[in-house]
Amino acid sequence: MSFRSGFVCILGRPNAGKSTLLNALVGEKLAIISPKPQTTRNRILGILNVPQDTGQDGAQIVLIDTPGAHKPDSSLGRKMIIEMREALEQCDLVLLILDATRKFDRHDQFALDMLKHSATKTFLVLNKIDLLKGKDRLLPLIEEYRKLHNFDQIIPISALKRDGLDLLLQMITVALPAGPPYFPEDQITDQPTRFMAGEIVRERVLIETGQELPYATAVIVDSFEEGEKLTRISATIYCEREGQKGILIGKGGKMLKSIGTSARLQMERMLGTRIFLELFVKVRPNWRESRAFVEELDWRRQLENLTGTHSKLQIARPKSRVAEK
Repeated sequence: MSFRSGFVCILGRPNAGKSTLLNALVGEKLAIISPKPQTTRNRILGILNVPQDTGQDGAQIVLIDTPGAHKPDSSLGRKMIIEMREALEQCDLVLLILDATRKFDRHDQFALDMLKHSATKTFLVLNKIDLLKGKDRLLPLIEEYRKLHNFDQIIPISALKRDGLDLLLQMITVALPAGPPYFPEDQITDQPTRFMAGEIVRERVLIETGQELPYATAVIVDSFEEGEKLTRISATIYCEREGQKGILIGKGGKMLKSIGTSARLQMERMLGTRIFLELFVKVRPNWRESRAFVEELDWRRQLENLTGTHSKLQIARPKSRVAEK
């Protein structure tokens, strides 16, 4: 048996379940999740090590969660499409994930069209099969999608219920080329903890504010100071209008306090340490159309702007490393 390794791109329309699948396979919450489209804005790497003790080859699977495939209508949207294309260019396998409960539409077609000129192996992953009304619908659905593209495999799953993930993992492992691991065994993502903290705040904004602020918010972590007993984090939530700022702060600061409390508790579970979190809200009109600001939201660019030595941090369970702070 030989060790296998490779990059696996998860592609699909918004809300198809890409981030849920990434988190389920890796066993850690690396990508934020909300019912709102375009929650994921950057490529998210999740590193999964498959042990060589199950009668199969050992492997390191580097999963790449991408933003939801959609026709861009802003600088932010164009940046998200670039993230998808770059992920496709560097991968050894593509998982095209479709929502089995929804009819194939222009959003799915947009994602499929991105594969038309690619010779990379592609699995079709039919997600949310637990929500299908009648399991007799599954086989006709598979046959219908088989006509759309020459998929190497079609695999029905429920990422939320973890149904079918063992089979999916086996097929991914077999499809990868032989090669050494790309990352240390205990590393589960390339994301800096600093960026993950900002994403947690943005997730809580999406959840706490309901349908009022679907796309207009962004979060940048201004400072991240790690101490022996306490980590101090300061972050700014950006929005586009004064009315949105009022919603984020809430009457008497109630909404901002709720966002901060829930985000802090989630960070403490992730890092295994006490957190002091300070949040600010600023209006930046039409920031989604600002190419410079959209680029500033990329954590890779943020790291370039930081100086000094940045220590490695660990996720509390199971003491797995993430990238530099």
